[in-house]
This record gives sequence, C-alpha cells and structure tokens, in this order.
Amino acid sequence: MEEEYYGEAYGYIRVSSADQNEDRQLVAMQGLNLPKNHIFIDKKSGKDFDRPKYKRLVAKLKAGDLLYITSIDRLGRNYEEIQNQWRILTKEKEIDIVVLDVPILDTRQEKNLVGKVIANVVLELLSFVAQSERENIKKRQAEGIAVAKANGLAFGRPMKKAPANFGILIKQWEKKQRPLHDILAECDMSKATFYRRVYEYKLIEAQKKKK
Repeated sequence: MEEEYYGEAYGYIRVSSADQNEDRQLVAMQGLNLPKNHIFIDKKSGKDFDRPKYKRLVAKLKAGDLLYITSIDRLGRNYEEIQNQWRILTKEKEIDIVVLDVPILDTRQEKNLVGKVIANVVLELLSFVAQSERENIKKRQAEGIAVAKANGLAFGRPMKKAPANFGILIKQWEKKQRPLHDILAECDMSKATFYRRVYEYKLIEAQKKKK
C-alpha cells in the first residue's frame, strides 16, 4: 500500500537527444494518471545539465510534492550530479521521489532508519553504475571509431580531392598566370580547402625530395 502525500504529483522524462523516443517513459507516467501539464519532458543531451523543462519543474516543486522518474540516471549524467540533484530535491525542496524502475527508491517509505540506510545504499550503488555505464559507452564508441578509422572508414564530411593536375594549377596560381577564382572553380574548392590542399601537396612533395 502506497504512503500518502500531501502535495502535487509530477513526472519527469528525459531522452538524450531530440531524435530519441520518449514513449516508454511516457507510458509509465500516464499509468500513474498524472495530469498532462504535470509531466515535464526534456529532449536534451546528458552532456550538460542545461535542461529548461527540468529547471522549470524544480522551480515549481514545493515541500510535500511528489516526483516520479523512470530511472535514476534521468537526474544526471554522472555520480556527482545524480547525488547532488537528489539532495536538492529531497533536502532543499523537501519533496518525495519515486524511481519507477527501482521500487525501493521511494522516499515516502524510508521514514525509518532502516529504510533510509537501505535507500541510501541503493542510491549510491545505482549512481555509480549509471556513471560507469556512461563511461563504458564512451569508451566503446571511441574504440569503435578507432577501429573503423584503422580500416579506412572516414568520418565527417568527405575530403574534397584535388584534381590530377593540381601541381600545375598551384604553379599557375603562384606565378599569377591565372586568378585564384579560376583555380578554385576548376578545383571545385573553397578558398580554405584550396589552401589546405596546397599545404598538404607541398608537404608531400618535400617528403618525396628527402627520400
């Protein structure tokens, strides 16, 4: 049986980017019969904590209110942020929090000493796990990119290749035999790209002479 509360109930949803779907979290919140205007959704990266809907929610919360989140990592990107937000919400704002994925993290039920100790241990553990998982994801992404690059896969915009007669065009440009805009048009390059390719070309030529 759930404990009573004497304020308003809210839900907070966060997805890590605008193209991710919040349906799973939204379905969980709708199952709690929360008013639509009491469900706050941020589609922002956890890279920073500048989340407008979250800030608006925190400003709205008052002592005695109840906040539902689906998982502990909705509160922050790492151990320190999760712990800090939990402290702000429960100690400074004096609200209750229910973590739907972890029923034991329900501050309405930790009023006795044993309940507080258990909840604190679980919170510490899950905060650590959330940060570890984020670090592991970043590590796997970095390793994947490194392997892909080693296998010749390019990232970002494709490099604009210089034409076969690029060396001749450079000489014509340097000797002012042709204006730069003509050279750029023939190479189909911007001025910045052209300068980069000239630098690379001369670097390669210098290395060839050393051999």
